[in-house]
Amino acid sequence: MIEIQAALFWAYGAGATSALSAGRQLQLWERLNADEGPRTRSRAANPYLTLTLAFASVLMVPTGLFLLWQNPSWATMHVAGGHEGVWAGFVLLYAGGIPVGAVLGFLAAQTLVLVGAGYWAYLQCVGGYFLLFGTLIHGWDGRGYERFLSPGAGDFAHWPRDSVVNHVLDFLTSGTFLALLVLGTAVIGTMLLTEIGWLVEGWSLPGADEDRGVPRVVAVAIAGAGVYGLPFAGALCASVLVRLAGAWVGLPLFAVLAGLVLLPRRSPVRWLYGLVGLPDRHWRVGPGAGESRVTSGRPA
Repeated sequence: MIEIQAALFWAYGAGATSALSAGRQLQLWERLNADEGPRTRSRAANPYLTLTLAFASVLMVPTGLFLLWQNPSWATMHVAGGHEGVWAGFVLLYAGGIPVGAVLGFLAAQTLVLVGAGYWAYLQCVGGYFLLFGTLIHGWDGRGYERFLSPGAGDFAHWPRDSVVNHVLDFLTSGTFLALLVLGTAVIGTMLLTEIGWLVEGWSLPGADEDRGVPRVVAVAIAGAGVYGLPFAGALCASVLVRLAGAWVGLPLFAVLAGLVLLPRRSPVRWLYGLVGLPDRHWRVGPGAGESRVTSGRPA
């Protein structure tokens, strides 16, 4: 239900966030599977991946195709002016790419969670949503937000002739926004409820709740700010830097700033991640694990 150019990034970010939210359950699944002796089930054969794939296929794809049919100009960021201008590959890319992107994001984050690199799994979520918001805010030509807020090709073409406020009001009173509001309530609402439900379910596992450093409501708020708010702020910052200094200076400068915020061991983002109580250890470290087991190169 988002413009095609940003949809794959959203799918990857949503898939990674699903895996991170269910990180403790995935570790338990791996532990139970390993205890059975010879592996009889693939790491991919778990209900959380199945539900993530179902979400992408049943909600994200149909709503996106509906908007593409209803308003092909908006859905393609005004690359196509109408149905006759929509390349068939766009439809194929959207319908097939969304489930694939969600699965890739899930499997990447799941792999990192299982090896004790939960924070790097979180960075998969940040990366996916940063690219999503970056496409919507800046785009490939600096006019991403103009394309998003223009219901039709004519509105986009006349953007410089009117104020931003009028364009926003026109968008908020358009049929495209109404469709986004209705479909977004179903898609985004389902996504958030599922992620929160899996996060809370993970806290109910033995010993998991002890890693959470704040009340559950606060932990959910921190998780939401970290997964959605931080990438949005980063995309906005990157866009401003590119506009002020140009892409060749602005993007490297932003990369340095992002590295300073995200990568140091004592960064505020890492500290907040620790408060939420998400996995930061190898799947072998858990109830019944021996003291000789190791995680991330450190003694268990």
